Amino acid sequence: MKHQLTALGVLALTTTAAFSGGIDRSGQSILAIFEKGNYAELSFGHVTPDVSGVGAGTAPNPAQPTPGQSSGNMAEAYNQMGLAVKTDLNDSLSFALIMDQPFGANVSYPAGSTYYARGSTATLKTTALTGVLKYTLPSNVSVYGGLRYETMSAEASIPFVASYTVESDTSSGVGYLVGVAYEKPEIALRVALTYNSKITHDFNTVESSLLTGGLPVTGTTSVDAPQSVNLEFQSGVAKDTLVFGSIRWVDWSSFVIDPTNYPPASALVSYDSDTITYSIGVGRRLNENWAVAASVGYEAPTGGFSSNLGPTDGKTSITLGATYTKDNMKITGGVSYVSIGDAQTTLAAGLPAANFEGNHAVGVGIKVGFTF
Repeated sequence: MKHQLTALGVLALTTTAAFSGGIDRSGQSILAIFEKGNYAELSFGHVTPDVSGVGAGTAPNPAQPTPGQSSGNMAEAYNQMGLAVKTDLNDSLSFALIMDQPFGANVSYPAGSTYYARGSTATLKTTALTGVLKYTLPSNVSVYGGLRYETMSAEASIPFVASYTVESDTSSGVGYLVGVAYEKPEIALRVALTYNSKITHDFNTVESSLLTGGLPVTGTTSVDAPQSVNLEFQSGVAKDTLVFGSIRWVDWSSFVIDPTNYPPASALVSYDSDTITYSIGVGRRLNENWAVAASVGYEAPTGGFSSNLGPTDGKTSITLGATYTKDNMKITGGVSYVSIGDAQTTLAAGLPAANFEGNHAVGVGIKVGFTF
């Protein structure tokens, strides 16, 4: 029962990362290190968002150029993959190697509309490989830490800002994580607190715009993938019943993408506030093979204007999942519905350029795990 329900909790926390604050994707969970014995897992997720807005104002002006015009869906569907391998080195020391895609963006405003941002695109991709060592003390307390190697690349085309384009190479950087956990196996209790450091990426970039005469200009841009803190917990509360959840803080206010030749005074991408994302759920074992779970998630809106490349603010989500366990294999599937918080974008003069309301995303995921 403990293994079935733990798998449900991990999948729920992963699929509901869809459209978390900033460009959060995976949630950076390291829960594979707590699996018993030797263990391997492979996960796959697919997120289909629907994010559209309408130009603000009643008459065209530089700050509100397309009043009443629809943007069309500007957020493309994307896939998420992850894998992890964990082994016990001895009775006290364990090691896990985890691959995930922690951050990402897929923006594509339809080119055929009359909306001011039509034809704008942006893509950001990351892949991280994390090695974690965990040492368990006799008191049920464990300490863990490790290194994270991360690659990142990005490109954007913003026609409504002086026909600006930028493309980067693939940059790599190294960060670290440290954490502490307390476990009481007889009631399936675990509380784990993890700090993830920032990771600095130094890109070689090629930019062009009307201000450069349409000619490519090479340069360098430094971007810090944000630091974060995860609090993940679970506990048995009755026979065959488990409560699980998480709290995740991400330092988005320190995340800035500001290429040298981007025309406006503001950065290409920046955030005014950090985000805290909450999730809580309950799982129930039905029999020796099947277990089910449900969870809800919440991220409060931060207010103010949102980026034209990320016109969302907060979210509420619900996730349903099931796990099938047979011998040394467990298969977990889940589906999440995310109600995306309303947002306003701006171009100038502190006026709203567009209102994005009533948007949502649907995420599905599957994970296969083996003990050996």
